[in-house]
Amino acid sequence: MAVTVKTFENSPAHQPSLETSSVSDDMSSKKDLQNEQPLGEDVQKIINTARTSPAPALGAWLMSGLTACLMWASFTPLDYGPLGWVCLIPLLLLVRVPRKTRLMYTAIYCSGLLFTTLSFQWMRLGDPSMYVAWIALAVYVACYFPLFVLLTRMAVHRFHLPLPLAAPVMWVGLEYVRAYLLTGFSWYYIGHTQYRWIELIQISDITGAYGVSFLVVMLAACFADLLPASLMRRFKLFPPKQSPEEQSMDQISLKQIVQTAVCLGLFFAVLGYGYVRRSQAEFQAGARIALIQGNFPTSVKHDPNAWRSIYLKHQILMGAAVRYQPDLIIWPETMFRWPLIERNGKTNQELQTIAPEVPLEKWSEPSVRKALINMSQEANAALVIGLDTISAGDSKVDHFNSAAFIRPDYGLVSRYDKIHRVPFGEYLPLRDTLPFLSMFSPYGATFGIEPGKHAANFEYKNWNFAPIICFEDTVPHLVRSMVNQSSDSDANEKSIDCLVNLTNDGWFHGSSELDQHLITASFRCVENRTPMVRAVNTGVSAVIDGDGMIVEPDVFIDGDNQGRTSFVNSKTGRWNKSLNAVLVDTIPLDNRTSLYTRYGDWFAGTCCFCAMFIFFMALLTPKRKPVPAKS
Repeated sequence: MAVTVKTFENSPAHQPSLETSSVSDDMSSKKDLQNEQPLGEDVQKIINTARTSPAPALGAWLMSGLTACLMWASFTPLDYGPLGWVCLIPLLLLVRVPRKTRLMYTAIYCSGLLFTTLSFQWMRLGDPSMYVAWIALAVYVACYFPLFVLLTRMAVHRFHLPLPLAAPVMWVGLEYVRAYLLTGFSWYYIGHTQYRWIELIQISDITGAYGVSFLVVMLAACFADLLPASLMRRFKLFPPKQSPEEQSMDQISLKQIVQTAVCLGLFFAVLGYGYVRRSQAEFQAGARIALIQGNFPTSVKHDPNAWRSIYLKHQILMGAAVRYQPDLIIWPETMFRWPLIERNGKTNQELQTIAPEVPLEKWSEPSVRKALINMSQEANAALVIGLDTISAGDSKVDHFNSAAFIRPDYGLVSRYDKIHRVPFGEYLPLRDTLPFLSMFSPYGATFGIEPGKHAANFEYKNWNFAPIICFEDTVPHLVRSMVNQSSDSDANEKSIDCLVNLTNDGWFHGSSELDQHLITASFRCVENRTPMVRAVNTGVSAVIDGDGMIVEPDVFIDGDNQGRTSFVNSKTGRWNKSLNAVLVDTIPLDNRTSLYTRYGDWFAGTCCFCAMFIFFMALLTPKRKPVPAKS
């Protein structure tokens, strides 16, 4: 029996037709394309992200941290001034890269905070309550570092300005803002690192100290612009996938060569100007002065039981100075501890209304005036004495930080009241609105002095002296206004012969503040072509000529009998601090005039305007999308 086997797959019913097979294949192909299309978009998105992603954050931390360390070393206490020329170069590399790195502004701010915290640490020495002020100031000033980078990047990458032009303009503009904002803080300008280079800083009589800062930042930016891109890649400032702009940074262009030539030309022009201006000086002998420097920490100064010993020590030092027959003897700020009481013509009834808690006989107490006049007559010299003044006002009793001027022939003839007060040290900002701020002051909520109303001119023999107190000698626009206000109306003839600074740096226990205060003050002399004498409790007392040169005095008396013969330590080359001393010298009168005294901060103000213009233009101008890097 034959068996026929039929295969299932060969059955005609199960064999697809040609048409059916074609449609099925087409549908399968469409499904495959639909599945592959999203996959291709994801891959392309990943590739584009890799091409436009920024460099890692490590480079920003390294560069900004290096700037913070170098900048700290360029100021006191290390005081390595040449580092001022290079300290900003690492930070400027972060400006130069077309794409900012990850966490770049965070790294810059943290590094800036490192610099300000270390540099301002002397503030904490005044009182435990000043720790908060120290940190608050450090936090505030650190904000200027990322702001500088942001503004300079806008100028360079959005508006295509050359880095050697944009960087110094933005830096000086921000220094100018810092001089005014929140009562001002004109310390630690980058130009201050060059105080030893006397010829270089002479440009300050045109531009203020801001001109020196401009020059330092300009040359740093010029050098940063010439560094090879390979070095920047080594520090991880470029991402792995680079744009055409980033790849083209390896070549030095003709534009960079021209920029370098211009920057060097400007540098040598400024240096040449300094040599010319110094050669024009014809210093003439002025008044013979004696600077009395006690050595009393603030804790002793505010102890009434110590007032007599402070007075006797200054009397002994003054007695040692009298043998050199000075014309003018100067005591430091508030070192005559008994206050000068001024009733200002008020009747007894008015005084009882103003201050019922004060006995009437106190307003007529003549002992302080008699003591000051007797001191002047015994020394046969005029005196400028730092003391407190209690003055009867129209509705209340006013307290001033004053410099009293006493002449041997006319007695107490004038007084200057400090204008620029120190926040938390001499007054509480927003005392009524935010009363809790009193915990940040060493004296509590009830303490505070009133600001003076105008500058003063102490006239003696043929000389005119403009007194300034404490940190006022660090404020450029204030000192300039005092020189102008104290001068005659004739703008062509300078009448102020010397600035007289009375300071109490006993708050800071011989720290770097004493050195930095002196360095900052020296720029006021160049700006106004006016010498300055400084009588400073604990130091550093000094005579500074119109070139900003801190000169060795004719006579140095060691009030501690330690064998010191100079205010400079012969072993370290640093200024002696925390000692009793007397400095006697003749004031070197300066015959030159100053454009800065006449026209003020025109240069820094212009830079500030340019910085603000760039900022607002960047806000109004749409930002270009980054060009993807080529693989």
